[in-house]
Amino acid sequence: MVGREDYYLVLGVDRKATPAEIRKAYRSLARKYHPDVNPKDKKAEESFKKIAEAYDVLSDPKKRQMYDRLGYYSETGPQPATHGPTEGRSVDFTGFDFTDLGGQDVGMGGFQDIFSQFFRRGEPQTTSRPERGSDLEYEVKIGFWEAIRGTTIRLSVMHQATCAACQGRGTTGKERTCPACNGSGSTIKGMATMRFNVACSQCRGTGRVQDICAACVGEGRRPESETLEVRIPPGVSDGARVRVPGKGNMGRQGGPTGDLFIITKVAPHPFFERRGDDIYTTIPVTITEAALGAKIEVPTIDQSRALLKIPPGTASGQKFRLREKGVASLRTGKRGDQYVEVQVQVPRIADERSKELLKELAALNPENPRTDLYRQL
Repeated sequence: MVGREDYYLVLGVDRKATPAEIRKAYRSLARKYHPDVNPKDKKAEESFKKIAEAYDVLSDPKKRQMYDRLGYYSETGPQPATHGPTEGRSVDFTGFDFTDLGGQDVGMGGFQDIFSQFFRRGEPQTTSRPERGSDLEYEVKIGFWEAIRGTTIRLSVMHQATCAACQGRGTTGKERTCPACNGSGSTIKGMATMRFNVACSQCRGTGRVQDICAACVGEGRRPESETLEVRIPPGVSDGARVRVPGKGNMGRQGGPTGDLFIITKVAPHPFFERRGDDIYTTIPVTITEAALGAKIEVPTIDQSRALLKIPPGTASGQKFRLREKGVASLRTGKRGDQYVEVQVQVPRIADERSKELLKELAALNPENPRTDLYRQL
């Protein structure tokens, strides 16, 4: 489809923007103008369609190259020339006047197209090759427990789908003889004694034409919203990509449809901290438990409590490992570990009896814990 908008302005990026910058701008705008966020807002829906169209072109290197060169992208527009029998030859056209080439683009791409078609002896131009549709990315927020156990989400996706009016063909009505070349598939371009027999630009060398579909302007596809239910597997982490095959943008010329990737944004938990497939927790213990040793119960992501043995003389900040109490890996299914950090809690002494006992304890254990530190200074 010939773009009527400046795709760079639509996405708000510089013409030299990197693919990552283009993708970031698209995600931000898609979230802002998504129909689910702006229900019954026609202006937001139109903006979203323009954003999707701009991203579809600028995210594809080949489409972006054509757009940057021609100022628009079109399946039926000029294509980069392919070298035929003239490959490796040097042709000098210095001194020739090419102003009478029937409106052909006289830039370097235009010359290449004309000469390539001439040396192919005017053979009919075949239609464009099937092209795979581009992939889409949607960011979805899920809770900590949803990521651990898995969940099913429901979301509305705006993607390029088959045009219902033309069933994806891009044309409507009956096929008829091309009026530009009278069905020959080629036309003659040039001036004076120099003539080029080139493929007809209107029928692309086939000799037959049909009316361009007004609904999709010959694109064969249109932006449409589809509601999907997507299964998020157990164990996904923050920033994980969940692939939904065949739910991206429809391909051109019968090419396969792209994929949809769900980017998970996992909410944090106040007690459990996830690092990869391991779980980290901090649990308080009393002075007596740390000094004398104890067996304590530790919450796990299985919603049960594991028994942890604290040895006598445990220091605050010491870590212990509970094997295979972490998250099951998405790739191997093997569970990570849970690491428990002990924090010794100092009690508030309010009664005289407790103070006397602590003084007695200090007298029985006169060691200075800072002695080793002083020796290092």
